[in-house]
Amino acid sequence: MNRKKLQKLTDTLAKNCKHFNKFEVNCLIKLFYSLVGSVERQGLVIGLDRNAFRNILHVTFGMTDDMIMDRVFRGFDKDNDGCVNVLEWIHGLSLFLRGSLEEKMKYCFEVFDLNGDGFISKEEMFHMLKNSLLKQPSEEDPDEGIKDLVEITLKKMDHDHDGKLSFADYELAVREETLLLEAFGPCLPDPKSQMEFEAQVFKDPNEFNDM
Repeated sequence: MNRKKLQKLTDTLAKNCKHFNKFEVNCLIKLFYSLVGSVERQGLVIGLDRNAFRNILHVTFGMTDDMIMDRVFRGFDKDNDGCVNVLEWIHGLSLFLRGSLEEKMKYCFEVFDLNGDGFISKEEMFHMLKNSLLKQPSEEDPDEGIKDLVEITLKKMDHDHDGKLSFADYELAVREETLLLEAFGPCLPDPKSQMEFEAQVFKDPNEFNDM
């Protein structure tokens, strides 16, 4: 990508980007193209497909839960075309790395609402908790323990007692106890990997010119 094009893209994306300045947007665009390989293939969407994106989540942000990584990919891929394009990359990372509590609550809720019906149901909680808990070899029926955990979670978070979590329930619970933000699985980077990623990517731009 030539310098002029890159500058134009940076200006456009930085205008609509709340949490990154122009320099940071520029670094992230360069990183994006170094990850996808900047060969513009005729007619093909330029972007990170599910596997490439999950690889970044795993290697860079230490995520290991397949189901959650899949949901994070869908959270970034706003137009559902199976690829994270440069715009989705910048907007997604803006929230992922620097989002306000409000933005992060909306994002996490969407990740956890597996079927997109506006609620986190008992079944969804069960799937996610079963996925993220380590299986104890001694347990006869680990599912029982997870069912108990779902009940405990509901008791704590289901303010209107309808047996499922609406966004209002979730928001109230998280505002009371921020640790509940990622109650059903880690879908945001931990502070350490976030700092490492930012330190690496937002270094002196001259070092990036060789990427």
